Amino acid sequence: MKQVVQNYKSGDLAVLEVPVPGCKPGGVLVRSAYSLISTGTELMKVSEAGMSMLGKARSRPDQVAKVMQSVATNGVPATYRKVMGKLDSYTPLGYSLCGVVEQVGTGIDDVAVGDLVACAGNEHALHAELNWVPKNLYARVPDGLAPRHAAFGTVGSIAMQGVRRGEPQLGDVALVIGLGLIGQLVVQVLAASGVRVVGVDPDPVRCELAERLGAAACGDPAAASVEAAVAELTGGHGVDQVYLAAGGGSNQPVELAARLCRDRGRVVDIGKCRLDLPWNAYYEKELDVRFSRSYGPGRYDPAYELEGRDYPIGYVRWTERRNLACFLDLLARGSVDVEPLVSHIADFDDAVETYQRLKEGDLKAVAVLFRYPEHAGETKEAVAPAVAVPAVKRPSGGVSTPARAAKTPVRLAFVGAGNYATSMLLPHLAQRDGVTLSTVVTTTALSAANAQRKFGFAEATTDLDAVLGDKSIDAVFVVTRHSSHAELTRRALLAGKTVFVEKPLALTEDELAGVLAAVEESGNDRLQVGFNRRFAPLLQETRKRFGARTGPASLRYLVNAGRLQHGSWYLQQGTEGSRFAGEGGHFIDTASWLLEADPVSVYAVATSGNEDLQVVLRYPDGSTATISYVTTGAAGFPKETLDLVADGKVLRLDDFVRATVYDGRRKRWVSSRLPKARDKGQSAELAAFIKAVRTGGPMPVPLESLVATTSATLAVQAGLVGGAPVTLARAR
Repeated sequence: MKQVVQNYKSGDLAVLEVPVPGCKPGGVLVRSAYSLISTGTELMKVSEAGMSMLGKARSRPDQVAKVMQSVATNGVPATYRKVMGKLDSYTPLGYSLCGVVEQVGTGIDDVAVGDLVACAGNEHALHAELNWVPKNLYARVPDGLAPRHAAFGTVGSIAMQGVRRGEPQLGDVALVIGLGLIGQLVVQVLAASGVRVVGVDPDPVRCELAERLGAAACGDPAAASVEAAVAELTGGHGVDQVYLAAGGGSNQPVELAARLCRDRGRVVDIGKCRLDLPWNAYYEKELDVRFSRSYGPGRYDPAYELEGRDYPIGYVRWTERRNLACFLDLLARGSVDVEPLVSHIADFDDAVETYQRLKEGDLKAVAVLFRYPEHAGETKEAVAPAVAVPAVKRPSGGVSTPARAAKTPVRLAFVGAGNYATSMLLPHLAQRDGVTLSTVVTTTALSAANAQRKFGFAEATTDLDAVLGDKSIDAVFVVTRHSSHAELTRRALLAGKTVFVEKPLALTEDELAGVLAAVEESGNDRLQVGFNRRFAPLLQETRKRFGARTGPASLRYLVNAGRLQHGSWYLQQGTEGSRFAGEGGHFIDTASWLLEADPVSVYAVATSGNEDLQVVLRYPDGSTATISYVTTGAAGFPKETLDLVADGKVLRLDDFVRATVYDGRRKRWVSSRLPKARDKGQSAELAAFIKAVRTGGPMPVPLESLVATTSATLAVQAGLVGGAPVTLARAR
């Protein structure tokens, strides 16, 4: 299928051929009929992408701060790969469309194949021939409403939510500053609510259009006629609400709002304009400044948008989806008319030219629609990974190592192509001799296309079954979200593939049991979990310098994890497990590798709110390891520090940058690296994995160790609940 994309590094636009997105549970696959260009938001994004690197940095100081923090935590090379990977990637455009349901995912019963729906979301209602849309981001189009009008649903919801934030009452007078696409819709929604509207815009054509669509009067912000109209309609008191639907760097809109608003009136920011509030003017009138967040309650909440958890109507009357349905109803009843706003309808294949004309000013438009071709042919049905399918046990057999012809490249498939895969794994594999990147599988079309372009995959697809059934593929990398790791690993093992799965291997004991049942059923134990720290060159050399132990050891591992950004999927504990369940295996594996054994018991305690954890592991020879996993530490402190004490010696590791071995009263060995050279072992880990696949030799880490580490990680939560040490039944 085709999709409009932009390279944020170069600013180039393209209509790209990408895989069809998978139809995941909880949503529908929609074939687009019309999609709407947001002439404000999208053109701002297009213009920003055309800036120099310095210009991009100046426009997004928040992102610059994140980059600097990443440098301090992960070093320059890793941060550079991550940043450039994001910049030099295709990004999608669009967030408002209307189309026909082509496939229905499991759990959906409110629409059927062939239904016309309006769709929302900058990750789900894209300028693309097909989109997967979760339940709370689509609404059925009322009978008789034209598809090109229904494509306005999302921007209409933005306007409606802005009006709701203003809490207008019948008979109020409102001022709308900025009469672009959103402003024109705000005018109509207010007029439909019985509010008299004055509009402000420097463009006389837009002012005339707003008056035709219901505004009482409109004019240039500098014109005396605007103040005169407000005075006449309000008896000199000022408007009840001001809606800021303007953009740009001028502070004129907020100053005008203060001048024309009544005492204790409301100012609602809908657009993205400068907000240097003149203190005296806003204080003296005690103006109530409010922000309107996109389409309505539910926006940016993954539980609502992705998991389909609706808010009870008794507590949240107007959600994203209810706003969308309400706006479609206003359109169907003729209370709002969007046809006069349609300045241009372009064929989807002419998308790049259309954006260029808009950017250069050749096409003057309030609203532009893309029209998609008539449905042609049938879409290949994409298969999304199922979750928690019970394994069928069969008699165990011998280990099955896929036969490979001598000197042929190792052929790899990737399931998932997110930030970690594209910044920490694929750059190493793409440069490695004797490796062929065969296929990348994702459920979203653009991530697969980006990985294919940047790393040279031969094929990009959303069809997992085809990959698992491809006998030419030697190994499968599972680099998806945590909740899918165990099931995808199970399926790949049953298909006879060698598997590299990023941590964690499993989030529950049942998931772990399912993986082991697949090993037993297939006789295939060719499995590696991405515990890379044991492969770090500095840590390898430090352990060698420390030498063999004769007595028990005490190990202390401080992980200064820091707080996650709001909205991170790591915080979705209901589906993705706790944060420690996701990455704690790294540190347990490192401790067990240093102590050359697997733990026999786990004891865990946490501070109030489970923000900081103390995990104590006991080993067969009496050694102990204490892992302090904290999120409340200083951001400038190193992320990982480790001390190992035994036999009168101390091993000290400082964040994979500096290592020291103390023996008696002196330092026996010291090694330092520049922070930019921080190496946590990914390259060496991948080299060991590829060697095992190529030669058919033992896997880099024994399966028993992977299972023991996973069990110990899972036992932490059980220990927190029970308040007592947990004995590990699988410990060797």
